[in-house]
Amino acid sequence: MRSLIYLREPGHEEETAVNQEAQASIMVVDDQPANLKLMECMLKKQGYGVRSFPRGRMALAAAGQQAPDLILLDINMPEMNGYEVCQRLKSDPRLAGIPVIFLSALDAAEDKVKAFHSGGVDYVSKPFQFEEVQARVETHLKLRRAQQAEHDLLEKTLNGVVSGLCELIQITSPVLAKRSRAIRDIVLWVNREMGLDNSWQYEVAATLCLVGCITLPDDVFERCYARENPSSDEEQMFRGHPETAARQLLNIPRLEAVAEMIRHQQAPEGNPPVSEPVRAGARMLHLALELDRRVSRGASFRSALGHLKMSPTGFDRRMLDALANYSPASTEFELRLVPIRELRAGMVLEKDVLSNGNLLILKEGTVLTETWIERLGNFAKVRGVAAVVHVRITSRTGPGRRQGPGKQGEAQ
Repeated sequence: MRSLIYLREPGHEEETAVNQEAQASIMVVDDQPANLKLMECMLKKQGYGVRSFPRGRMALAAAGQQAPDLILLDINMPEMNGYEVCQRLKSDPRLAGIPVIFLSALDAAEDKVKAFHSGGVDYVSKPFQFEEVQARVETHLKLRRAQQAEHDLLEKTLNGVVSGLCELIQITSPVLAKRSRAIRDIVLWVNREMGLDNSWQYEVAATLCLVGCITLPDDVFERCYARENPSSDEEQMFRGHPETAARQLLNIPRLEAVAEMIRHQQAPEGNPPVSEPVRAGARMLHLALELDRRVSRGASFRSALGHLKMSPTGFDRRMLDALANYSPASTEFELRLVPIRELRAGMVLEKDVLSNGNLLILKEGTVLTETWIERLGNFAKVRGVAAVVHVRITSRTGPGRRQGPGKQGEAQ
C-alpha cells in the first residue's frame, strides 16, 4: 500500500504572514487525490498559486500551455513515472529551467540519485512536515528568480552590445547596414519556416555577418560584394572580413557560437568540424549572402533563388525550399525637408549632411537614431549645419507580404 504524506499544518502566525514568493505558481503532480488536496490547501494558505494534476501527461500538457515557477513531483505514478516526467520537462528548452522537487515515499539512495540524474533539484521523502517543503520551495524559487534576474541582465547587456555594433555599422557605412538588414530578413524567414532552435543566435549572426567589412573602404566593399571586377588585393581583403568579425565577437560572452557561424559563412562545409547549430547558422548565412549579392547586382530574388537551386556547389535544399514564398521587403517612402529639431528616429538621410566647413557628419542612407539626431543637434550648435535636412520617411513592407506601389519612389 502506498504511503500517504503527513503534513503538520503551520501555526496561525505563519498562515497570515505575507510570503515574499506569494505570487509564485506551483504545480503539484501526484496520483493520490488525498495528497493533492492536502498539498494544494497548504500551499494556497501560504499565498501560492497552485495547479494540481494526478497524471504526468496532464501536467506536461499544462506546463506547455502555461509554465509554472516550480513543480512538486511524485515518482510512483501510473502511465508515466516522475523520472520520465522530469526528463521530458528538461528536454523541452521552454521548460528546462523550471525547478523540480521530488516528493516520494521511496527513500533508498539509488532512488534519490536517479531523481537528481533525471533533472530534479531537490528530494523530500514522505512522510514529511509542511515546514520542510515550504522552506525548500522558497529556497528554490529564490534561486530560480536570482538566475532569471542574472539572465535578464545579461540579455539586456548583450542586446546593448549588439545595438551598439549595429549603430557602428550604420554610421560607418549605410550601404553595409542596408545589406545587413536584407540578409537578416532572409535568415529570419528561413528560421521561421523551418522552426529551428537557437533563433536569437541566427538573427544576431545575420545582423552582424558583415561587421568585419567596416575595415574596408565603401567602394571596395561595393565592388567585392557585387563582384564588379575587384582587384586580387581587394578580393583578398574582402574574404578576410568573417575572420575579422569572429575575432571581435569572441570577446563578448554568449556570442561564441555566433562568432563561429560568421567565421564559417563562406565555407560552411569546411574544416575544422563545428557543432550542428553552428553549421546550420553558417549555411543560412552562406545562402542569404549569395542571394543578396545577386540581388544587389540587379537580379530579382526569384531568379537568384532559381540560380542557387541549380548551383553545382550546392546549398541546403531545405533552406532553399523554405524561401519558396519569400519576397524581399520593399520600402515605400516620402521625401521631405525636415528641420533638425523635428527629426525622428527611423527617418533616412537622403543626402550627406555636412557642416558649414564641409566636414561630413552623417552619410546618405543613414537611418537616424536618437544618438545620430543628438549628434546633428550638437554639430548645429558648434559647427553649423543646414537648417533643414533631406530625409526619407519610410513605411516598410515586411518580407513575404504583398507589396504595394511606392508613394514617390521605392528603395530596393
